[in-house]
Amino acid sequence: MATEIERKFLVKGDFSGQVTGSQRIVQGYICSQPGRTVRVRIRGEEGFLTIKGASDEKGLSRYEFEQKIPLADAEELLKLCEPGVIDKVRNLIPAGRHTWEVDVFHGENEGLVLAEIELDSEEEAFEQPEWLGQEVSGDRRYYNSMLTKHPFTEWKE
Repeated sequence: MATEIERKFLVKGDFSGQVTGSQRIVQGYICSQPGRTVRVRIRGEEGFLTIKGASDEKGLSRYEFEQKIPLADAEELLKLCEPGVIDKVRNLIPAGRHTWEVDVFHGENEGLVLAEIELDSEEEAFEQPEWLGQEVSGDRRYYNSMLTKHPFTEWKE
């Protein structure tokens, strides 16, 4: 199984001029229990089934298995998911030898903009663009599986 090492940040500025590609993502969770999630995702015209394990104590690393599935199967599996759907546009922004994924959320998570970067190790250095805000890696409120249960628009300031 592969290990996903990811850091997540809020976005505080305009990144739009640096975007090299965008794609809508709709996803739901068949299982979103602590320590494991089973996710169904439609990205553009492709379907995916993803299983993720528990995050480490820092919230940076976890096991991940992802398999491409037929779009029609993904559409049917979304009907079996727990309540709450993530609807977002993922923007790709190259920076140095990495590519940032900046997700602009819609629906019940409207107003939330998160940037993620995948790394080869937890200690790996990376460029931090000027639009990057506070790091929220490990803050479970920002996990997509949690945003289906406790959407951003319901958060109290």
